Amino acid sequence: MRVHIGGDHAAYELQRDLVAWVAEQGHEVVDHGPVAFDAQDDYPVFVLRAAEAVAGEPGSRGVVLGGSGNGEQMAANKVAGIRAALCYSTELAVLARQHNDAQVISVGARMQTLEEARAMVRAFLDTDFSGEERHQRRIDMMSAYESDRTLPALP
Repeated sequence: MRVHIGGDHAAYELQRDLVAWVAEQGHEVVDHGPVAFDAQDDYPVFVLRAAEAVAGEPGSRGVVLGGSGNGEQMAANKVAGIRAALCYSTELAVLARQHNDAQVISVGARMQTLEEARAMVRAFLDTDFSGEERHQRRIDMMSAYESDRTLPALP
């Protein structure tokens, strides 16, 4: 699977590790940067490129990284068609895939150890969408809203 990775200075060391580690797991990695440490860089520069690449390549996945992962998730979710999940446990990473068919995981480098981050990314990449009707129905509601602002019908 092709995996697009983007982050910022706060996650620079984690990103360097994950770029190599994800490739070692047999995936094709596209590194959207940063490729050098710059304490003044801005995560949208790299995260939006990674999310755009995932949106343009069905079947690929993305990993976005920052200090907390919050801003990076928000940025990735601005890209049409992307569902990015901020995860802080492997359970959330699995649920993001099984229930939400998330294509992008957001991880905070200051919030998890390297081992925890790797475990979450592994779980995210190894887990398929369940395809259950109730989960697909909810995704369809979000997609309709995203495309034309149609609100889901009230019960």
